[in-house]
Amino acid sequence: MTTKLADDSRIVMTLDAGGTNFKFSAIRGNEAVTRPFSVPSNADNLERCLATLVDGFERVKNSLPDAPVAISFSFPGPTDYARGIIGDLGNLPCFRGGIPLGPMLEAKFGIPVFINNDGDLFTYGEAIAGFLPHVNSLLEKAGSPKRYKNLFGVTLGTGLGGGIVRDGELFGGDNICAGEIWLMRHKLHPETNAEEGACIRAVKRAYAELTGTPFEQSPDPKTIYDIGTGGIAGNQAAAIESFRRLGETVGDVVSLATTLLDGLTVIGGGVSGAWPLFLPAIVDEMNGSYTSPKGEPFRRLAQQAFNLEDPAQLATFLQGDKREIVVPGTGEKLNYDPMPRVGVGMSRLGTSEAVAIGAYAYALHQLK
Repeated sequence: MTTKLADDSRIVMTLDAGGTNFKFSAIRGNEAVTRPFSVPSNADNLERCLATLVDGFERVKNSLPDAPVAISFSFPGPTDYARGIIGDLGNLPCFRGGIPLGPMLEAKFGIPVFINNDGDLFTYGEAIAGFLPHVNSLLEKAGSPKRYKNLFGVTLGTGLGGGIVRDGELFGGDNICAGEIWLMRHKLHPETNAEEGACIRAVKRAYAELTGTPFEQSPDPKTIYDIGTGGIAGNQAAAIESFRRLGETVGDVVSLATTLLDGLTVIGGGVSGAWPLFLPAIVDEMNGSYTSPKGEPFRRLAQQAFNLEDPAQLATFLQGDKREIVVPGTGEKLNYDPMPRVGVGMSRLGTSEAVAIGAYAYALHQLK
C-alpha cells in the first residue's frame, strides 16, 4: 500500500481542523505539494468559519500544479463522517445543530469530499508511511520473522484522541465512534474520564497540585518539561511526577486497548515532545500486574511491552526469541519466535503530516 500511494500522481487537498486554527495542505504521492499554512478558525461565527474553509481550499487549489481529485480532512466529533455532517462540537460551537459541511464543499469545488476523525487519520498515516512500516523494516533487518499489521494511535494535546488500524484498514465502528479513548475511565481518579489525566490541562493541574500553585498560574507543559529535564529552574520533582502521572494514565488506556487490538501503539500530539518523561511510565503500566483473590500477582497483559525509543529495549524487541525448529518426520526447518510482544513509540511523521497522509490515503481508498 505504501509503495502504491507513494507513486500515485493524484492530488488531494487536506485540512487539519482545530478549535483555534485550520491548517491547509495538499498531498501527492505521500508528500506535500504545497507549503502548509494555518489561519484562524473563527470558531464562534458560522458564516466566517465557512468562508475561512472555502478561502483556504481556494488558496490551496490555486497553488497546485494539477487539478485535485478530492478534498479529505480531519474534523472533531461528534460528526456524521460518512455524510459529512458536522455535529455539536465543543471547540467549534458555530456548527451546533448540524451543518452539512461535506456536501457544501462538494457543491463549491465539484469534487468528492471526505471527512474523518483526526485521531483516526493520524493512526492511518502512521500505519501507511510512518511508525508501522518503520518498525517492520527494523524487524526485517534484524532477521526476525515477526511482522505487525495492527496499530493503535494516541494523540495527547488539548484532549486525548485515539485511532485504530486493523490489518491495514481504518476501523471506525458502526457509529464512527471507535477509538474514543478519552471516555475510558481515569485510573488515578476513577470517578472521571481518562482525558482529564492525559492532556495539556492534566499536566498543568498536576504541577499546580504538587507545587501548591493556582491552576491559572501553572506553566504550560513545555515549560514543565524543561523544568523536569533541568533546562530551567523550578520544582523538578513535581515536573517529573506530573508527566509520570500522565504516563500511568495513558499506560492504563493503552493496556486496555492492547487486550483487544494486540498491536503496536504510536503516540503523537502537542504533548508528545515530552515523551522522555512519560513514555517509561506508559510501558511500566503495561508491564504491571493484577492480584488474584489469593493474593498472587499475574501480568495484566499476555504480551510483554517494550519502549521502542529505548535502544536496549528496542534491541530485545527486535531480537525476540528467535529459534529454528524442525518439522517432525522431515528435514525441513522453520523459523519460530514464540515471544508475544508489543511496542510503544513516537510518531515518525509528525502529527500534522501523519493526519495529512492519512487523509490522502483515505480519500484514494474511497475513490478506488
